[in-house]
Amino acid sequence: MSPAENIPNVILRSGNRIPIIGMGTAYQVVDYDQVYVKQAILEAIEQGYRHFDTSPNYMSESLIGEAIAESLSRGVIHSRHEIFVTSKLWLTDAHSDLVVPALRTSLRNSQLDYVDLYLIHWPISAKPGSHPIKPEDLLPMDIESVWRAMEDCQRLGLTKSIGVSNFTCKKLKYLLTFARIPPCVNQVEMNPVWQQKQLREFCSSNGIIVIAYAPLGAKGAHWGTNQVMDCKLLNEIALTRGKTVAQVCLRWVYEQGAGMVVKSFNKQRMKENLSIFDWELSDEDYLKINKIQQQRGMPKSRFVSENGPYKSLEELWDGEI
Repeated sequence: MSPAENIPNVILRSGNRIPIIGMGTAYQVVDYDQVYVKQAILEAIEQGYRHFDTSPNYMSESLIGEAIAESLSRGVIHSRHEIFVTSKLWLTDAHSDLVVPALRTSLRNSQLDYVDLYLIHWPISAKPGSHPIKPEDLLPMDIESVWRAMEDCQRLGLTKSIGVSNFTCKKLKYLLTFARIPPCVNQVEMNPVWQQKQLREFCSSNGIIVIAYAPLGAKGAHWGTNQVMDCKLLNEIALTRGKTVAQVCLRWVYEQGAGMVVKSFNKQRMKENLSIFDWELSDEDYLKINKIQQQRGMPKSRFVSENGPYKSLEELWDGEI
């Protein structure tokens, strides 16, 4: 059995399969160069990773495309269809007339004919072309018109499936009132320190797969938190089980029926992160995990502005904070 065959897949409501674990490729927040990141993606493909998560603001779309082409030429994979690519619609393009052009640009950057999944990155828009995005650039998103354009992306064959990221129960409920093609995925922050039980239950009852980002809390990144990897209870479980804290977290996400995107460019940790499918957490482990104080690691206060569409974190997250 090849390493890739060890990774379970979930069937999306679109009928397409998504590998349960993927590799995150945002690197601009740390001082890696493109050669290093591309080599990490190539190594991940060698190890069996088949799902890669990107976005225009991650600056990695072209690197994923190059790595796919190189892996094909070397015979590591035999078809583009073996790789599942997720990309996202950034805030500055979250306007109905810019959605399709934005995806076409992402495809040109990655030298791909299609992505497998295209997500609305955040439920907020920004003035086109603004970079960096300042508080005065934030705009309310016309979710209905943007979603119609997302549906056009799927009908045009530019993406196999569409979904959202960072949507609350309330925003999903609204989206479902008019969606002709309902979202397949909601990619959100999720880990044992921010378990998202209410949101997971809502998504499950509406045929939406939850994909966890920051399943390890993104320790060391300026947008992340150390509260997951430094959690005393998680470290106790890891020590008792002879596993890493990362493996305990990823196994927990898997046992909740969610997918995950985990970022490590370290060869050994990439391998360890795939070694979560041949063991289980115990009832005692769950008793400990259920005692962990809950705290959102990435509230994204930079999307809150006195004159913007969200005046408080309470508004941005519809009370799910």
